[in-house]
Amino acid sequence: MRIVLKDLVKRFGSNVVLDRVSLDIQEGEMFFLLGPSGCGKTTVLRILAGFFDPDEGEVRFGGKKMNGVPPQDRNTALVFQNYAIWPHMSVYENVAYGLRVRQVPAAELDTRVKEALHQVRMDELGDRKPTTLSGGQQQRVALARAMVVCPNLLLFDEPLSNLDAKLRMEMREEIRRIHATIKQTSLYVTHDQEEALSLADRIGVMDRGRLQQVGTAREVYEKPANPFVAGFIGEVNLFAPDSATPLAEALGISPRETFGFRPENVRVEKAPAVAAAPAHATQTVDGQRVIPATVEHSVYLGSKVALRLVTDPAGGDSAARPQEIKAWHPEFIEAGTRVTFSIPPDKVLRWS
Repeated sequence: MRIVLKDLVKRFGSNVVLDRVSLDIQEGEMFFLLGPSGCGKTTVLRILAGFFDPDEGEVRFGGKKMNGVPPQDRNTALVFQNYAIWPHMSVYENVAYGLRVRQVPAAELDTRVKEALHQVRMDELGDRKPTTLSGGQQQRVALARAMVVCPNLLLFDEPLSNLDAKLRMEMREEIRRIHATIKQTSLYVTHDQEEALSLADRIGVMDRGRLQQVGTAREVYEKPANPFVAGFIGEVNLFAPDSATPLAEALGISPRETFGFRPENVRVEKAPAVAAAPAHATQTVDGQRVIPATVEHSVYLGSKVALRLVTDPAGGDSAARPQEIKAWHPEFIEAGTRVTFSIPPDKVLRWS
């Protein structure tokens, strides 16, 4: 079912929590709302669930206006971060609960519960109590319970935040697999950028009650609409206007622009051919502008090495002070090593 939010405003006292938020979630889409704590993303989820009504704006499910419709009449289902499953009921009964409330006939109930347990790979654990399950298994039960009622909208409220890193990765794969099978319209709220980048069909990035950008994972990562989005989605080197004049000039952009670049796009070379040049001089090697620097810090992370580079001083101008640069490199480079670095022009992020 297609879900449309139009110009939502929500206030708590004098605090504006949502400020003209509009979204169009397509049928079968896994849509993520991503942002820091307090940005308004959970308020959007609660409005969709019917727990809050917006002060202004409209909520539509499949073209039907839902403002004022109580939660029990919306046919939504939630997957919470704390599982919220009944400890005194078996896995089977937890999954069956929503169907019993809806007075689904016994034969149909049994078929749907078994199918839901099969989808989350819990076929053999229906008789178990939740207290005997791992955190990942309990979250699978919560997911099966939400899916079994065939909701118009499936809502995820930071469902993996209580799991350890390994289980989070496993559950991401499970959610991706299940969604690819059932294609259930879903809204997933999180502050975890990796979850969003790995699972979302599209992402909405929020800050202080406003949507900053909506797009695919690749769009918001490679073409962030503003410095906030760039800084929130992944790591980035960011420079305010007039804060890094020699670096900006070396990259061929105006020093008065806000600009940045991702660490993975910094190309680092050891023992540069320009080592004999003045310490602050930018040189051209094979048609590429390269900038001298020194490795200040180097951390081995397995699949990559995280470097912190410090550019050479450019005279005594305080506006041309050395800059710290985050770079990712495939090989370990000792601290103190002289290097040069460059950034492909098409990888420089710019905002006027």
